[in-house]
Amino acid sequence: MRINRGIAAAGMSDAQLLAAHASGDARAFSELLGRHYDHLWQTARRTSYTPEDAADALQEALLNAHRTAATFRADAAVRSWLHRIVVNACLDRIRRNKARPTVPLPEDDQHEPSHPRDAMTDRETSMAIEDALFTLSPEQRAAVVAVDLEGYSVAEAAALLGIPEGTVKSRCARARHRLAQELSYLQAGRNQIDANEV
Repeated sequence: MRINRGIAAAGMSDAQLLAAHASGDARAFSELLGRHYDHLWQTARRTSYTPEDAADALQEALLNAHRTAATFRADAAVRSWLHRIVVNACLDRIRRNKARPTVPLPEDDQHEPSHPRDAMTDRETSMAIEDALFTLSPEQRAAVVAVDLEGYSVAEAAALLGIPEGTVKSRCARARHRLAQELSYLQAGRNQIDANEV
């Protein structure tokens, strides 16, 4: 009997699973999370300052989704509904935290890379970009992450974030301008290196 229910759940749409969960099916929400957890975790991680904040916000969001499943109106995809709940939980946590915590360096026991300078430069650039993202307001960061990092269209990002398309465009434009200012030294450094190599 369990196998048949699992097969039935696997064939159900997201909306059907959410409705089944709201009706008391104990397995439906787990099946739904199995489909979307990786995406939701990446969303939380990109929107939060630290992995710990991302994990906490994701947990809060999933509890909220679990409790409020019956209020889902099916005017958007379930994935979009979950995405919005996760982004809102992350933004709420950022507002509550106000002060930015210190981020510890990862404790990797990996071997030295074969080209330490290139790997180190890539890591430093990645860290600089991540730091620059967190100079943005949470709202601008959520918009630019959705459009530029996750590849959503402006219309999709507007639906995910629950704001007008024009607001997404203006937040992305301001965010890109700010990021260009914050990261201008990277381009200047690259030009200087290129000139020295010639």
